[in-house]
Amino acid sequence: MLVLVLSWLCLPAVASVSGGKLPEAEVKTEVLHRPFICHRKSKYGDMLLVHHDGFFENGTIFYTSRSQGAGDKDAMWFTLGIRQVIKGWDVGLQNMCAGEKRRLVIPPSLAYGKEGKGKIPPESTLTFIVELLEIRNGPRSHESFQEMDLNDDWRLSKDEVKEYLRKEYERYGYPPNDTLHESVAEDIFDKEDKNKDGFISSREFTYKHDEL
Repeated sequence: MLVLVLSWLCLPAVASVSGGKLPEAEVKTEVLHRPFICHRKSKYGDMLLVHHDGFFENGTIFYTSRSQGAGDKDAMWFTLGIRQVIKGWDVGLQNMCAGEKRRLVIPPSLAYGKEGKGKIPPESTLTFIVELLEIRNGPRSHESFQEMDLNDDWRLSKDEVKEYLRKEYERYGYPPNDTLHESVAEDIFDKEDKNKDGFISSREFTYKHDEL
């Protein structure tokens, strides 16, 4: 089942105290396993398929995507770097190989902050064990523009973007997820349709990492 979970969090602000700046919170990353051969590493804009387990500081598990006998059907797809997940994931899952497994220790400011979420209490430091199963070109990659531009008019409509997502999911044996497709398309148009004419031109279709 393809599930879009976790939260949409903005970049944490850096507070100034007595004319100086507090150090930014960091994600502690530990590589638990890395395959001998790595053909590609994850980057912002890629779509990632992951299994993950989440733990509180005391070691209690609060979530696992690995149901007994379910295989990879409960693994999660998301696009890296566009805040579909907590900031700690966007930071900690960069430059990762398919087949790699990492431990991420994420401070509250890069997780669910002062508010918490569901069973996550406020100000929780969380640990995730994340295994990256697959990397695909994301819907915002330059390589995908021509595939999306179905009528070859050098601009993308929202319907073309959603149709591309639908075909990608079907190609890999997953059912379409209209809610996720709509959410990703809305995000793309919000950031890339600079003149708000309802289309994304080839010139507008850029992905700038430092803006995230």
